[in-house]
Amino acid sequence: MPPAEILSGKNVSAQVRQRLKNQVAELKERVPGFRPGLAILQVGDRDDSNLYISMKLKAAAEIGINANHVKLPSTATEAEVLRCIHGLNEDPAVHGFIVQLPLDSNKPINTEKITNAVSPEKDVDGLSSINAGKLSRGDLGDCFIPCTPKGCMELIRQTGVQVAGKKAVVIGRSKIVGAPMHDLLLWNHATVTTCHSKTASLEEEVSKADILVVAAGKAEMVKGEWIKPGAIVIDCGINHIPDSTKASGKRVVGDVAYSAAKERASFITPVPGGVGPMTVAMLMQSTVESAQRFLEKYQPGKWNIQYNQLCPRSPVPSDIEVSRSCIPKPIGHLAKEIGLFSDEVEFYGECKAKISLSTLRRLKDQPDGKYVVVTGITPTPLGEGKSTTTVGLVQALGAYLGQNAFACVRQPSQGPTFGIKGGAAGGGYAQVIPMEEFNLHLTGDIHAITAANNLVAAAIDARIFHEATQTDQALYARLVPSINGVRTFSDVQIQRLQRLHIKKTDPEALTNDEINKFVRLDIDPTSITWQRVLDTNDRFLRKITIGQSETEKGFTRTAQFDITVASEIMAVLALTDSLEDMRRRLSKMVVASSKTGIPVTTEDLGVSGALTVLMRDAIKPNLMQTLEGNPVFVHAGPFANIAHGNSSVLADKIALKLVGKDGFVVTEAGFGADIGMEKFFDIKCRYSGLQPHVVVLVATVRALKMHGGGPTVTAGVPLPKEYIEENLVLLEKGCSNLRKQIQNAKTFGVPVVVAVNAFKSDTEAEIQLVSRLAKEAGAFDAVKCTHWAEGGKGAMALAEAVRRASQAPSNFRFLYNVELPIIDKIRIIAQKIYGADDIELMPEAEQKIIQYNKQGFANLPICMAKTHLSLSHDPERKGVPTGFVLPIRDVRASVGAGFLYPLVGTMSTMPGLPTRPCFYDIDLDPATGEVKGLF
Repeated sequence: MPPAEILSGKNVSAQVRQRLKNQVAELKERVPGFRPGLAILQVGDRDDSNLYISMKLKAAAEIGINANHVKLPSTATEAEVLRCIHGLNEDPAVHGFIVQLPLDSNKPINTEKITNAVSPEKDVDGLSSINAGKLSRGDLGDCFIPCTPKGCMELIRQTGVQVAGKKAVVIGRSKIVGAPMHDLLLWNHATVTTCHSKTASLEEEVSKADILVVAAGKAEMVKGEWIKPGAIVIDCGINHIPDSTKASGKRVVGDVAYSAAKERASFITPVPGGVGPMTVAMLMQSTVESAQRFLEKYQPGKWNIQYNQLCPRSPVPSDIEVSRSCIPKPIGHLAKEIGLFSDEVEFYGECKAKISLSTLRRLKDQPDGKYVVVTGITPTPLGEGKSTTTVGLVQALGAYLGQNAFACVRQPSQGPTFGIKGGAAGGGYAQVIPMEEFNLHLTGDIHAITAANNLVAAAIDARIFHEATQTDQALYARLVPSINGVRTFSDVQIQRLQRLHIKKTDPEALTNDEINKFVRLDIDPTSITWQRVLDTNDRFLRKITIGQSETEKGFTRTAQFDITVASEIMAVLALTDSLEDMRRRLSKMVVASSKTGIPVTTEDLGVSGALTVLMRDAIKPNLMQTLEGNPVFVHAGPFANIAHGNSSVLADKIALKLVGKDGFVVTEAGFGADIGMEKFFDIKCRYSGLQPHVVVLVATVRALKMHGGGPTVTAGVPLPKEYIEENLVLLEKGCSNLRKQIQNAKTFGVPVVVAVNAFKSDTEAEIQLVSRLAKEAGAFDAVKCTHWAEGGKGAMALAEAVRRASQAPSNFRFLYNVELPIIDKIRIIAQKIYGADDIELMPEAEQKIIQYNKQGFANLPICMAKTHLSLSHDPERKGVPTGFVLPIRDVRASVGAGFLYPLVGTMSTMPGLPTRPCFYDIDLDPATGEVKGLF
């Protein structure tokens, strides 16, 4: 018979690579910017491994695969290798992932454990037990096959010989070649015999083989005369034998005596140049196949997320009943659905987690999604449903419109929760769950702020006390103590010296005058603006006297407690965009002035570093979910009057990256559009650099009737009949407030969608009237919403309108230039947003403006502290008040947060408890551990 036809792995692999190159080009055309990704993990620096990896990298580059060589040192431990594998498993840009063997580590590493740690859907080497198990069961379409057997099968197919019904013999039973080769031939319907070192009659078995695959690792062990005439011979061996004719003194041979075998076989692979090139080609093929599976399963830019199906009841049960009617997804499951890596998620129980800021760094090149802010008309004391609308809109966008959608909301204060307001998680079938965890402690961020704030307060009074009772030298000795005979300045003290223009770093080198400047802040007690805080409504802490103990030697002063969310640290948390930025902002917080009028900061007190440490976990956004399973960030909760009343910049930024360019992030601005929305634009967006796409303005028939002259609306008191009976005249008159708030939103150049939050007492005629007047006032659209009763389904029309509005032209702009004089910025807000004729500065406000100009704070944005119950300063004036002058009682500075806040009228930063607080109804069921009566 004629000599065997040579099965050239070089030629076949070249054809495979060209085919793969074409497939990759098709993938790129189908999904612009997409490339299959391959990761190769190497431990150590073996020369042979380096050679094999370079071949793989070269092949990947030729085909268009994005290959990443991850190299760990030989000192890497098993835990470090597993951690690296874990990260690559979760990286969506990696579709194929191999561990280069052997592992060249001087630490004990279990190779089986390492290969099994590779995610089966990325295990393109096919070495994991799961893929091996699937292959042995015949699940060839749902597993990855080791590359060498896969290459052998491709070479066998090239012969054109039908495998089914043939007798095949495999010599060798390794996990990498022999065993999977047996399974592969078996499930291609050959009758397979596996031979090994213990096989008694190897020659006899080989002589029966129509197909012979040899992977024994023994040079020329299969003799030519053993081969059945006409057999297909696949030689996987690579062995070196002595050869004096070669410069190296050796040559490469296979496991089959090639010269003799090719005289009997019909097809045979050479060594080298046979199976070897196919192994790399099959690795590339498996990587492309994995990328194709990825695209079939995951649409680029779309989350693979499952939503909870609601079964709304009528009448709608209490919020707590609704919350408990739905079982939340495990928070780790939700995190994976939205593209978070496990090392970016810090679990706080089963239903909430903190998200690492490393997520933002990882996704820095990901385009942002659409940015939507929910605000409202001037509300009644009952609120008009902004939080409920925020949640309902996100549920509709996600569960019903198939968009990636994320809600970003503020964390509620426990003071109002136990006082007059109850919970703040939305309501009905549009809420954040579990609501008990949302409203009680959450992950402790507010407690961290309380601790940090009160550390500053303690430092202020302690510093005044110590400066008043010690000489300069005594202070210096304690501030810069000698330790083992050596005195050194701390970092924060070096920075203080630099601010004092003292260019010395040796504590012994300071003059007496320099020591005096260094040790004395000389705080004027009457200038202290920093107060202690507590997350409880307690009216009797609004004005207190501190320092009454005899140990304080008569150093008493009048002080007060604010509620924690009024702390400047809360505003800093909400506006910061990194740990570094938070450290800088915390250090700039002005707590008082010296007796010569110099601002005293937390950095001067030496406490800013400690504050950063206390806040290091609080800076991470908290992940929760809606009733329907959408992701929600709950992070920061600054007051909406003396602060800007918006959730954190960091939560918004991370969410915008996670949703991708076609997704939506919906956040809420506190109070009405004249307060929360204006601050959202002029403060939050100014610092974040983010530009909103849509304003959702929430309105209710109830509030509009109030603005039309309806009776007073009071919490806890039944509504008068005007609010539960149709009254189009009263309603149309009250729509003046809606018209003004639409105008306010359009002042910033952003499309406005009005969400008419419908109550069961509202008539269709009333809803239609509000919608018509809203559109006539310039709204992009105005739609009825029933999300409270129906969940996301009830906000579908709103979601559709928001999606359309997000594609409309937007010309976002700030209301004022921060470089304008302070008084001009205040006047612009008063006149353009509130409709005032002018402003009137009280003497104290005038003095503060002069002081802030001298201290260099004039270029900060303005955060107006005004009642939310009227466009004017008088909460009794409804509708659109005119002919009023806005009184500015005082102006204060939150320099670290980055704004000045004028006080309009009087207000308390420590709420009190009502006659019958919410806590009357709160208890714990000892049998179940469930909270009773909350909300």
